Amino acid sequence: MEIRPILSALLRNKTGPLLVALQVALSLAILANALYIVNERRAVVARPSGLSDEHATFYITARTLDSDGPEQRLAAIKRETAMLRAVPGVASVAQVSQMPLSRRGWNSSVMLDRRQERQSALASMYISGDSVIETFGLRLVEGRDFLPQERVDINELADRDQPPQVIVTKVLADKLWPGASAIGKAMYFGRGEEATPMRVVGVIERLQTQSAQIDENGELSVLIPARLYGGNTTLYAIRTEPGQRERVMKEAERTLRAASATPMILESTTVDRDRKDRYRSDVALQWMLVAVSLLLLLITCSGIVGMASLWVTQRRKQIGVRRALGARKIDILRYFIAENLVITSAGVFGGAALGLALNQLLVSKLEMARLPAGYLIGGALLFWLLGVLAAWGPAARAAAISPATATRSV
Repeated sequence: MEIRPILSALLRNKTGPLLVALQVALSLAILANALYIVNERRAVVARPSGLSDEHATFYITARTLDSDGPEQRLAAIKRETAMLRAVPGVASVAQVSQMPLSRRGWNSSVMLDRRQERQSALASMYISGDSVIETFGLRLVEGRDFLPQERVDINELADRDQPPQVIVTKVLADKLWPGASAIGKAMYFGRGEEATPMRVVGVIERLQTQSAQIDENGELSVLIPARLYGGNTTLYAIRTEPGQRERVMKEAERTLRAASATPMILESTTVDRDRKDRYRSDVALQWMLVAVSLLLLLITCSGIVGMASLWVTQRRKQIGVRRALGARKIDILRYFIAENLVITSAGVFGGAALGLALNQLLVSKLEMARLPAGYLIGGALLFWLLGVLAAWGPAARAAAISPATATRSV
């Protein structure tokens, strides 16, 4: 079949084909970028936090109403930690300063030199007098965990001293000392002569920050071996045996209440809940983009079907003449399919260019990655297939028109 007669027919009636091609172009540009964003967000939502078993991990925020002094509070923290470890089903307990994905916690500027003006990184501070590596189930890729004698007790209301050892995430180690081992290297929190050097003794594979930022900043974390006391709020992270979390949560609360002579305000939160809350907007964005994509496909399909049906109605007499001159049903069907493919192809090529331009805008304004060619190629194939399927019904009806009916005067 020659394309020239099809192009000639389309040029004589440009409005309809132009609108459909424009609709295909807009739909392809939006669909390719929308699906790319959806896939990117899905990867972000599914990022591992570093915890070995998020489903078995929760934490309790305990607020006391007593007026005990710092030393009494330190003794209470150690007693409560020991009692929580004794709860059946508990695998590990650690008093911590914050939790990943919780969106509550501390950050600190990290320096490689006391005299530098700008920070080398902004790290999330996980401070604990217990083994966070054991409780969170973190994977140690280099060096070691803190030794018992390296864990110190610090009155957060009065002391300003810091332990001289730290453990960092691999992302932070690679950022501070690219291409070199971080073990034994010195880093500083703050600047000036008062900043004390802290030596890296271990590197963990991954531990997300409390904010879980999308970029590499979401894994810039530091472990510090210190048990903070003095305040009225304590955070206990607990990892349970598989399938025991719900029961242990209730039992742990009862244990803490029984351990205190004064009332306590307890709030138990699972890591699963924090993950859901942290990525709620990302999941909502995914569903919105999926809905928009499906709506665009439906509208585009409807536009192709409507245009093809209108042209069949308008060309009934022409179809009858062609049938009378010997055209077969397959010839009529092929003509309408080929005509629709020409229109769809024009929209696809225009949509590819428009999609790249839209992605360039997103890259410059939202710092997104560039759109892989596979999304445009997949979108083009989808719209070509959609165009054929949408035009098949009207084309089949056109091929079924008998010469006598089509050439009869109306």
